[in-house]
Amino acid sequence: MSVMASNDSGVVVDGTQVSYISQECEAIPEQLGSKHGLFTKRLDLSFNLLRSLEGLEEFVCLEELILDNNLLRSDLQLPRLPYLHTLTINKNQITELDSLLDHLAEVVPSLKYLSLLGNVACPNELVNLDNDENDYQRYRFFILHKMPNLKFLDARKVTQKEQREASTRGVFMKVVKPKELATGESDLNRLGFHQYTPLPQGTRDGSNHKGIFAKCRYVYHGKHSEGNRFIRDDQL
Repeated sequence: MSVMASNDSGVVVDGTQVSYISQECEAIPEQLGSKHGLFTKRLDLSFNLLRSLEGLEEFVCLEELILDNNLLRSDLQLPRLPYLHTLTINKNQITELDSLLDHLAEVVPSLKYLSLLGNVACPNELVNLDNDENDYQRYRFFILHKMPNLKFLDARKVTQKEQREASTRGVFMKVVKPKELATGESDLNRLGFHQYTPLPQGTRDGSNHKGIFAKCRYVYHGKHSEGNRFIRDDQL
């Protein structure tokens, strides 16, 4: 089958496959759906700047959707795509799985292949070298608990053993991350955190570079502290 470039700039059509790659688009172009939506079974939108999937509802026959290397977050919204069996969202900005998986289970009931590699929510070494196989396996159990019909997850086939483990233990495998504390000084103060410093109050002002001297109020009278010994000049 021959490949032809569409009149629309950047669009490549190959039978029922449509690609719109590396166009730096932040949203799906309206003409993409209106012109190609009715017959497209495989749509590749990778290497763009997508933050929203609005317009995807025009692709009513979609079976495969490639969304790798975009800016999609955990709250992404897909339209109902009853025929979609393959979805890859590798290297986006997905940090949380629970609500995303609930959404996918509802709108893509025929999904068999899901890949989330390269996202923070996928704890493998592509994201963080501190992750290990146990972290990744717990992640798989949790997803398979939520979406038991998956046959492939990321680059690995789902085994029968995984399916059994996921059905009994997957619900307990959710990774709960502590909320990050605000790093701004005003936010820390609001939360009751105050930066400790042993210096006098006047030295905490970064714009004041003058030295400040003060007398120490505490004197140690013990005989056994090495810090209580001093060497006079005539002893050197």
